[in-house]
Amino acid sequence: MECAASSEPKTSVGEAEFILRYDSPLGVVVLASDGAALTGLRFDGQKRFPKISALIHEEKLIPAFDAARRWLDVYFGGRDPGFTPPLRMKATPFRLAVWEILLTIPYGSTTTYGEIARILARKTGRRMSAQAVGGAVGHNPVSLIVPCHRVIGADGGLTGYAGGLDRKMRLLAMEGADMRAFHFPEKKPAP
Repeated sequence: MECAASSEPKTSVGEAEFILRYDSPLGVVVLASDGAALTGLRFDGQKRFPKISALIHEEKLIPAFDAARRWLDVYFGGRDPGFTPPLRMKATPFRLAVWEILLTIPYGSTTTYGEIARILARKTGRRMSAQAVGGAVGHNPVSLIVPCHRVIGADGGLTGYAGGLDRKMRLLAMEGADMRAFHFPEKKPAP
């Protein structure tokens, strides 16, 4: 993964010039590329990502999408793709560090926000909060491939997936994760 720390404003799909629709069993996935690498991958209309109709980028089949489409074909076929397509992600050093850890979570496995915070603390020598990790995970521009859906709450709660908790549950089930350990968080009544 090519990463760059940046505070530059981003377009609505990352640093994209091109987009491509991919029809998945869980809905349309929008891939974004700068022409050389994947810069975004989201379910159409998911949180912090507009519907395709709102995008002004060119929809075009380019070589940068070939590896990503192969990855998605294998993944939605129910198997671990075993490779990562070329990625180019721009963010703060903290977010990039979190996303690098996400890439190490094995297919069919999960980890917690707190465990990622502990890994970062060991690497940096500085204490990290699970909430800060959650913020970085929630801003991951390349869903699925950088597997933010594999991060759960400390109590097994299926929390915080911009693509929707139902999709998170279905992705984990598709990967063969032990679903008995997970639950949806209880909704608290408004004050």
